[in-house]
Order: sequence, then structure tokens, then C-alpha cells
Amino acid sequence: QVQLQESGPGLVKPSQTLSLACAVSGGSITTNYYYWSWIRQPPGKGLEWIGYINYSGSTAYSPSLKSRTSISRDTSKNQFTLQLSSVTPEDTAVYYCARDDRTYGRSTYYDTWGQGTQVTVSS
Repeated sequence: QVQLQESGPGLVKPSQTLSLACAVSGGSITTNYYYWSWIRQPPGKGLEWIGYINYSGSTAYSPSLKSRTSISRDTSKNQFTLQLSSVTPEDTAVYYCARDDRTYGRSTYYDTWGQGTQVTVSS
């Protein structure tokens, strides 16, 4: 059974870069046809997709965050990471990593989630 675990600092200062890692166990991040996503939920708001890196290493980002976002992976550690630059208090949220199962040609289907990690942007 695949499990995802987020890690990273819980407090980031404005203008700095937020960096989170998602460690994957029970399955490889290079297995066809899984997409590995970052999603966040600001306080009192709904879920917001940030972006993904897929099994082949291709990435895609939310247009609203694209200029500040980078998602990469370390296949030797079987983990993927999120970097969000120039953060402001509006980036305060619970950040989740999730697996998107695109097998059989289906559209987005998040079948596994990490527990989430709170990130607060404050000086």
C-alpha cells in the first residue's frame, strides 16, 4: 500500500522560499501512469491544485502559481519536492501531496493523500 508523507518547515518568512518534500513508500514514483501532485488548502477556503510531476518527470503548474513554483523529484530517495518562491501570508495553508492515478487513460483521480502539513507565512 502506497503511503505519502510531507515534511518541511512549518513557518516561513515573507519573501522567502517554501520548500516541502513528499516521501513515497510502498511504490515507485516512476511507475506508469502516476502523477504526483501538490495541493493546498488555505484557512477557510477550498482545495487548490498547485502542480504535479509525473512518472516520466514531466511537470505542470497552476497558471496562478506557475511563476513561483517548481516541482522536482529525487528518484534515488523516491520523493518529490515543492518549492514556492516569494511567499506572502496568502500562501499560508495546509499543504498536501497526493497521488493521481491516470492508469487506463482516466482523468484526474487522487487515490492516495499525505496527512498534510501546516505552513504559516509570517515574520
